[in-house]
Amino acid sequence: MADADVIPIGSGGRPGRGSGSRTTPSAAARALAGPNARSKKKVRQGKNRPADGAGETVEPITDLPTGAARAGAAGAGAASAGGPGAAGDAADLGAGGGAADPGASGGAEVSEPGLAGFAGVDFARLERVVRELFGEEGEQRVAQWLAFLRRRLTGEYEIDEFGYDSDLTDQVLLPLLRPLAEKWFRVEVRGVENIPDTGSALIVANHSGTMPLDGLITQLIVADHTGRPLRTLAADLVFKTPFVGELSRKGGATLANNDDAERLLRGGNLVGVWPEGFKGLGKPFSERYKLQRFGRGGFVSAAMRTGVPIVPCSIVGAEEIYPLVGNLASLARLVGVPYIPVTPFFPLLGPLGMIPLPSKWLIEFGEPIRTDDFPQGAADDPMLVFNVTDQVRETIQQTLYTLLMQRRSVFF
Repeated sequence: MADADVIPIGSGGRPGRGSGSRTTPSAAARALAGPNARSKKKVRQGKNRPADGAGETVEPITDLPTGAARAGAAGAGAASAGGPGAAGDAADLGAGGGAADPGASGGAEVSEPGLAGFAGVDFARLERVVRELFGEEGEQRVAQWLAFLRRRLTGEYEIDEFGYDSDLTDQVLLPLLRPLAEKWFRVEVRGVENIPDTGSALIVANHSGTMPLDGLITQLIVADHTGRPLRTLAADLVFKTPFVGELSRKGGATLANNDDAERLLRGGNLVGVWPEGFKGLGKPFSERYKLQRFGRGGFVSAAMRTGVPIVPCSIVGAEEIYPLVGNLASLARLVGVPYIPVTPFFPLLGPLGMIPLPSKWLIEFGEPIRTDDFPQGAADDPMLVFNVTDQVRETIQQTLYTLLMQRRSVFF
């Protein structure tokens, strides 16, 4: 089977950023390098330029001295050129770390107050202040953020062939979701042991909630409880949406088709799919927790061809975050989207209506359904694929009913 076409975004899947012809670090990267880094500075002529206006440039200075050393040197120059009164000025410059007058140094400006101040930073004291303000855990987070910024500035990170940026996902995207899952939805997770520690697996879940927050929360839960990234399969509309498509690629999503799914599964990844698609997301609140059709079973055939287990995932709580009571169908067709939701708070309250309700979430991962014991060519048998698809759907539906009975209320 030929490789699937990959939609190029960002750096086109090339390792890191800045992989072009640039060989020198940026100004921001040099600033992060600190005062001990070797630097070069061109010293330009001051007021006493040559009459022909050539604007000649002095050769670059290597091993730039510290602010105090520069101030001392400038003071010495002023003392030799300015007579008796210059000695006191030089002493003042040495004590205060100021800059020499351009005219007193032969026309060259050597003042660099920014570098001088940076050279005088007491990093040990800064470390103590951070520890006192945020504690040891906060100090580690600050250190991780600084390391992350350094990697972004220097291009020391990788993007795979699908556009997945693991560094950005782990350091920025997932931490933004974590308070939402832990504090707002208070997600309770069961059956994590059913997700393989190694090797590939296809996680199949119900889809609901008007907005695809359930997919994002599931991705966070898998990463936090297994330490493994969940590569998600998303509809083509996601990648046609400006900014959202590129961000989704960086977060680990790829186009929901059999070729990409099989390619990810053969690569040893955990892959997540929500077969209901927009039919599940946009169903009315009156039909909550009633699973829609699971498509044609393409996810089952992909699992069969690669011989990976299917892990059913049931999510309770997402149905109530945006109760869908209406749909502006005519406007949706006009703008080319599946639906435009009407909830009790949107569009009545404008942007405030987009805040999800704090429903209580329960997520359960069921026992894996093996596909490696099917005969050769089973993926091409439509009846067998349909039977396995129906088995997965029924497993998720029955688990949803069980979780609903166990949940005390919608918000507790």
